[in-house]
Amino acid sequence: MPSIAVASPVIAAEEAARPRLRLVPPSHEVEGQLPSREVRVLIASGHSLLRAGYRALLENAAGISVAAEAATVEQAVGLAHWTEADVVLLDASLTAEAIDSIRAISGLAGTSVIVLTGSEDADNAFAVLRAGASGFLVMDCDPDELVGAVHAVAGGEVALSPSVTRRLIARFAAQPDRREARDGLEELTPREREVMALAARGLNNDEIGESLAVSPATAKTHINRAMMKLRARDRAQLVAFAYESGLVASTRSGLGLV
Repeated sequence: MPSIAVASPVIAAEEAARPRLRLVPPSHEVEGQLPSREVRVLIASGHSLLRAGYRALLENAAGISVAAEAATVEQAVGLAHWTEADVVLLDASLTAEAIDSIRAISGLAGTSVIVLTGSEDADNAFAVLRAGASGFLVMDCDPDELVGAVHAVAGGEVALSPSVTRRLIARFAAQPDRREARDGLEELTPREREVMALAARGLNNDEIGESLAVSPATAKTHINRAMMKLRARDRAQLVAFAYESGLVASTRSGLGLV
C-alpha cells in the first residue's frame, strides 16, 4: 500500500473564520489583509516525484503549509476530512472515480479542490466545475500561477488557466441556442447576469467592479444574490451554471464576452 505522509493537524477554535484572498491575474498576486494562519494544502498524486515537487513549491510559498500527501483519490477523500485541509490539489486523470472524489471532497465544509491535469479540454474543465472543483489548471502552468490559485480558492474565488477559460468560452459560444433552463435563472436581474457572466470569464470581484464601474463590494453582493437564487453552493458552481445557461455567449456591448 502506498505510503502516506501526514502532518499532524492543529485545529483551534479561532480558525473557524477563514481569510478572504483573491487571485489577481496575470501577476497572480494576493491582495488584501494577510491571512491569520497558513492555508493547509493536501497534495494528491499517484506520482511520488510530482508530490515531492508540489510539496517543495508550496512549502516555500508564503502563507501555505502542506498538511498531508495522498497517493490515490480514495486516500485523498479520507485525508481531506481528517486534516480539515483548506485546499486539495488533485493531480488526476479525469475518470469517473476522480469526479466522484471531487464531489466528495468539495462537499466538505471549508475545503476547496484544484484539479491539475495535462489536458486543456473544455469538457473536462466543465465536468470538474460541475462536480464542485474550484480550480482547473494545466500542468505546464507557471509555479506562481499554482501558488496564486491555492490562495484564490482558499478565499472563495475560482482559478482557471487562461487557456482553459478561452476553450470554455469558445465551446459554449458555438452553441448560441443553448439556453437550457436552470431553475431560478429567470429571477436574476440584468446586472446579476452580467456579473455572473464576467465571473465565468475568470474575473474576480475587483475586476468585475472595475468593468462595470461599481465597487468590489457591490460586485460581491450581486454574486452572492445570484448564488442564492440559483442555489449554487459556491462561486465555482455559479460559473458552471453560467456556461451551462449560455450567458458566456452573450454579445452585449461593453462586456467583452463572446
